Amino acid sequence: MRTTNTFGVQFITRTNKAKDGLLPIYARVTVDGRRVEISLKRWIKPCDWNSSKGMAKGSREEIKSLNHYLDEVRARIMECYQEMQVQKRLITADAIKSMFLGTDQKDFTLCKLVDYHNQTMRDTLAWGTMKNYFTTQKYIHRFLKERFGTTDMFLSELSYKFITDFEFYLRNYKPKDHQKPLGNNGVMKHLERFRKMVTMAVKMEWVSRDPFDKYQLKFHRVDRDFLNDEELEAVENKDFKIVRLQWVRDLFVFSCYTGLAYIDAMNLTPSNITIGIDGEYWLSTCRQKTDQPVRVPILPKAWEIIEKYKTHPRALQKGSVFPMISNQKLNSYLKEIADLCGIEKNLTFHLARHTFATTVTLCNGVPLETVSKMLGHSKITTTQVYAKVVEKKVSEDMQALRERLAAPKLMKRAK
Repeated sequence: MRTTNTFGVQFITRTNKAKDGLLPIYARVTVDGRRVEISLKRWIKPCDWNSSKGMAKGSREEIKSLNHYLDEVRARIMECYQEMQVQKRLITADAIKSMFLGTDQKDFTLCKLVDYHNQTMRDTLAWGTMKNYFTTQKYIHRFLKERFGTTDMFLSELSYKFITDFEFYLRNYKPKDHQKPLGNNGVMKHLERFRKMVTMAVKMEWVSRDPFDKYQLKFHRVDRDFLNDEELEAVENKDFKIVRLQWVRDLFVFSCYTGLAYIDAMNLTPSNITIGIDGEYWLSTCRQKTDQPVRVPILPKAWEIIEKYKTHPRALQKGSVFPMISNQKLNSYLKEIADLCGIEKNLTFHLARHTFATTVTLCNGVPLETVSKMLGHSKITTTQVYAKVVEKKVSEDMQALRERLAAPKLMKRAK
């Protein structure tokens, strides 16, 4: 941890805030090139101020009194700086200002912010998302303890360096259990969640500046895996003797033809099946993760699966389209299905969503904008990550182009 800082105090006036011919006086505190200004609630005539020396000029009694006050202010700011050095606290211009004003309030701390965010967002964000915020909270607590030997710190102490140090900590953290170390995108997701919390503090004016202002998240692009035509057909046509595997396979294939995420498929009820503008059956629901509306025409294969389970006792009891199964069990059984079908890819339920985006829709000529709408994405860039145009589609498109380009030449030769 850095123990020395460049530090300075000077007094200035603000001509743009002049009032009744008087200028307000400020104390400017600079630490490591970053500065803040403290209003001293004192005013002076422009002719009575020496800007080069940062003090009032003249020998009148009120001038002497003002300069004496400025000396006291300088001394108090120096005391704040020295006190923070002794306490081995992270020294910033904002932190010194807060201590000087007596507003380095215990209410405005990092852990208070994290707790406040997680409490207020608990009913807004999906549980799967909230679990990730709780994990980020654990990493923040560990970082504070191991890096600074403390359990909390003031928001005014947050800085660009704090963020880069936290990033370094996450990249080098060695889990003590069976979990793998964080990859680049895992680190970036924690910092993304941390930034959202800090943005909340900025909006609530718990902190005067945003330490993330000049920080950029750098995600690595990851190609999403999916099943190709042959693999999807192998899963569809495999004859499973075990009922639970038939059930899980059907749910997986249903998602491959609708693009629904696990929780959205489990929450489907008969009321979500409607008649669309084309007179055909559609799924009409909202994504639980983003609350974005989703309307998807039901393809024949998906309709077969709906029909198969419409009289299932557990589905009828729950009032849902499908009987319930936990995501953990479902993904566990999908590993068995992958082995039995000779598929080496990591078969998870979310892979079905990627398969819908790529193999079922894009590779069959459905426009990216349409796929984005059916997946419930608010930005098309999100869909571009999920839906990768495979070489087979590129080959088909280029072959069609070759034929179109060759047609005029063949006609000329025929003449």
